[in-house]
Amino acid sequence: MGPLTGVKVIEVAGIGPGPFCAMMLADMGAEVIRIDRADKVPKQIPDSPSLDLLNRGRRSVGLNLKDPRGAEVLLKLVESADALIEGFRPGVAERLGFGPDVALAANPKLVYGRMTGWGQDGPLAEVAGHDINYIALAGALEPVGRAGEPPTPPLNLVGDFGGGGMLLAFGVACGLVEAAKSGKGQVVDAAMVDGAAILMTMFHSFRAMGVWNDERGTNILDSGAHFYDVYETADSKYVSIGSIEPQFYKELIERLGLEGEDLPWQMDRGNWPMLKQRLAKIFKEKTRDEWCELLEGTDVCFAPVLTMAEAPSHPHNVERSTFVDIAGVLQARPAPRFSRTDPEIPVPPAHPGQHTDGILADAGFSEGEIAELREAAVVA
Repeated sequence: MGPLTGVKVIEVAGIGPGPFCAMMLADMGAEVIRIDRADKVPKQIPDSPSLDLLNRGRRSVGLNLKDPRGAEVLLKLVESADALIEGFRPGVAERLGFGPDVALAANPKLVYGRMTGWGQDGPLAEVAGHDINYIALAGALEPVGRAGEPPTPPLNLVGDFGGGGMLLAFGVACGLVEAAKSGKGQVVDAAMVDGAAILMTMFHSFRAMGVWNDERGTNILDSGAHFYDVYETADSKYVSIGSIEPQFYKELIERLGLEGEDLPWQMDRGNWPMLKQRLAKIFKEKTRDEWCELLEGTDVCFAPVLTMAEAPSHPHNVERSTFVDIAGVLQARPAPRFSRTDPEIPVPPAHPGQHTDGILADAGFSEGEIAELREAAVVA
């Protein structure tokens, strides 16, 4: 099941956004074959699944891509694939013998997805970097944080995953739709700096309208507003408030017992710091559970700030099965959901090289050829 059932993807193993993209495609039903480095294959495959959850839902073949014969094996797999994704620096795949020109010659309908930080061209294209650098250059890091404090890295959600892996998954899906119509493949250049930049589109709009200050922590959505922030509770936990719209703000004021006071206008930025102190004092008077009892399920736009350990047990997440247990490890289930082709729960992550023989046999290699490749350390 899953909307991508019947689609075959070759994933050249990487870190971060590449595996996340492959996980999303596999979650949606695609058959994804992961090409792991031969030197990462354990001498004996452990009995228990890998705990690298980004690798769930797919089989693994151990392949030495530094050996020219390894590239030949990869291209053999490409012949029957719909897409390939890789996350090398520009030019590396070409030097290893499976760049876009060679791969598309082997399979003209192939969608060739490339995941990098800086993109395939530009002055920084071949320079090393990580999520924090890409979102910094895209203008997505500087606005994140509180007034008077340095920018706060939002984990690696914006560059690696939102602006990287999801962008590549979207690009591959778009390429597959187009290839089904044209019969021709193409290269998808997914760069995290581009993805982080496009995630900031609404804020560029706000700046153009004159409703967004460049001073960090002074705006509606960046902790500047008293009605859109997190507050500490009596038990040293936190709750989140997002009462932006007037009707939601009115309900917040009423439920906090402030409706009888002559309060400043909600959008009077000059009074936001004072109002924030007022709300902070009020929220400190009750525990998080007490605030949940009072505010959860109302139109205040409220939610408790849960830890990673707490989130799976919240009744809403339980009823929607937002988290699932796969081989003893609790994790997020595939998303989004579909009414007719909803994906199945993924299989646990494989260890590197766990399915080498089966994958090669499926690709048409004989037992003798597989044994020869193994003897030559081309596969593991």
